Amino acid sequence: MRILITGAAGFIGSNLVKAVYKCYEHPEVMGIDNMNDYYDVRLKEERLKELEAYPDFQFVRGNIADKALIDSLFAAFKPQVVVNLAAQAGVRYSITNPGAYIEANLIGFYNILEACRNSYGQYEGGVEHLVYASSSSVYGSNKKIPYSTDDKVDNPVSLYAATKKSNELMAHAYSKLYNIPSTGLRFFTVYGPAGRPDMAYFGFTNKLVKGDKIQIFNFGNCKRDFTYVDDIVEGVIRVMQKAPAKQLGEDGLPIPPYAVYNIGNNQPENLLDFVTILQEELLAAGVLPADYDFEAHKELVPMQPGDVPVTYADTSALERDFGFKPSTSLREGLRKFAQWYKEYYK
Repeated sequence: MRILITGAAGFIGSNLVKAVYKCYEHPEVMGIDNMNDYYDVRLKEERLKELEAYPDFQFVRGNIADKALIDSLFAAFKPQVVVNLAAQAGVRYSITNPGAYIEANLIGFYNILEACRNSYGQYEGGVEHLVYASSSSVYGSNKKIPYSTDDKVDNPVSLYAATKKSNELMAHAYSKLYNIPSTGLRFFTVYGPAGRPDMAYFGFTNKLVKGDKIQIFNFGNCKRDFTYVDDIVEGVIRVMQKAPAKQLGEDGLPIPPYAVYNIGNNQPENLLDFVTILQEELLAAGVLPADYDFEAHKELVPMQPGDVPVTYADTSALERDFGFKPSTSLREGLRKFAQWYKEYYK
């Protein structure tokens, strides 16, 4: 199996590469990542260093927005499965740096779709399955919970969310026109060791270690469906192995081999409870001293633009089609993060 993973030095991407080598016999894996400085590049370099332990792993430093590069990679590597995780992430960053989202999430994804389309004329079989990252952000301020993939999601509250919904629409069009089997995965607040420093659990920890105050938005009245990275990766692996079936409709034209699933913990946690668990695990791991004054380092503030009060995944379709439901508890996941943080930074 030849598998191309974009964003391979990223949080989910690097964990996925490791999982592929555990789950497949003698896979050929190529990763691509532009190693940008949206967050500390040293973390990305550290993840990449771990991946170099796999002798068959190939890596390209490059941007998926570079069409010539993507076309040449597909022509040379001939991937059977493509997992597109490369994207500009973050809701708040999209307000101050919108251009990064247009480049990575729209132009970059278009290049991937075009390369998949052209693969059928380039090598035998072409791309058998395109799996790509979407986001729970597409649900915007949807009042109906839990969020179902059957819900209407036409009212994004951030540019980031708009680009992710655009990815789903673009993939649907290419599936219809060119019979490309594609599956979009709406990830819900992914966390874990060696994660993204811009995520709340990591950013809070950095600030507490420095003695800075952490800001808890919407005065703590937010809920998030926190999903541990190993559960996300397990879901991706299962989805990769089962592409939507190609079939013709009554008009003789392809019925789009297209699907979208939520991957979330199906158990939203209140932000104040989340902070309490995080601080308990940071104390237990020795990241913070036993006499740390948390109350002096917490500040309740209003909601930020682009944020939503709750995320809550309906994972029934994932359970039905793949027999899988994320199950790692928030305490277990934050414990592993705290232990990693202690080892990595201290």
